[in-house]
Amino acid sequence: MNDALTQLWIRLLSGDRGGLTLDLHAGPVHLFAQGRSVFFMWVTIVLLALAGGAVLLSGQRELRRRWMTWALVAPVVGIPIWLGPGPTALLAAALAVQAVREYVPLVSLPGPERTMLLVLAVGYPLAAWLEPNLLALAPVLALLCALPALLAGDTDHGLRRASSAAFGSIWICWSLAHLVVLGDNAFLVCFAAAAADVAAWSGGRGLRRFGWARRPLSPLSPNKTIGGLVGALAGALTVLFLLGTISVGLVVAVGLGGVAGDLLESMVKRQARVKDAGTWLPGFGGLLDRIDSLLIVLPLAAVLG
Repeated sequence: MNDALTQLWIRLLSGDRGGLTLDLHAGPVHLFAQGRSVFFMWVTIVLLALAGGAVLLSGQRELRRRWMTWALVAPVVGIPIWLGPGPTALLAAALAVQAVREYVPLVSLPGPERTMLLVLAVGYPLAAWLEPNLLALAPVLALLCALPALLAGDTDHGLRRASSAAFGSIWICWSLAHLVVLGDNAFLVCFAAAAADVAAWSGGRGLRRFGWARRPLSPLSPNKTIGGLVGALAGALTVLFLLGTISVGLVVAVGLGGVAGDLLESMVKRQARVKDAGTWLPGFGGLLDRIDSLLIVLPLAAVLG
């Protein structure tokens, strides 16, 4: 462990992120890896350990919850990405299916639209893996989400049904497919987004003594402030630098996209008059509450990064 940390420190200072190796023997199991993925693993472990100590000392329940989300992102997202695009596509499909299941009751969509969204939740990640060019059909498929309301002749709620289904097909299904599109960079984007979320909360709390920092970004969520945005950008900048992949586009995607994703889900939940998208994750709400920032960060990172 000490040798690995020494190598990590040397690579970090030298700017060489590809020279680390991982060679583990556990009985009949032999794990060998080399390159950026090993660097990401060690930086992730160190960052989580340092941040975890600070979180324990803070005594803040909300900060602990956000750190736990950050810690969960590492293995849940990191292992499938390490295994390749196929497992990553399966992960994206699983996340999208559960997110759709939570989204449908929030916007009161009936069965036909629910079925369409579930098909797209699986279809988009598989397309991103097997035939990425098919993702360009997203606008056409969004328009086709109006078909159930058209066939039913629903003049009372047809427009709401069509627009909510089309929005969900892009916001959830298409966006999560970008876990596959981003390839090896998906892990660092997801990890940086989770870290930026922790930094946003810390910035909102730590800077609130300044008047400008207390100003809310939107009436949708008074807790989302300019101070939180500054914290998110600082967190994105720091973590992306430590992970060895930094650019203006990625900082914007992770810092601004994460905050925008939180606000977007707040709008959906306020319309539904609920606090959380689900209750099956005790203390966390639903999956949609945990991945809302990624739904904007992932496509932005694919375009800007």
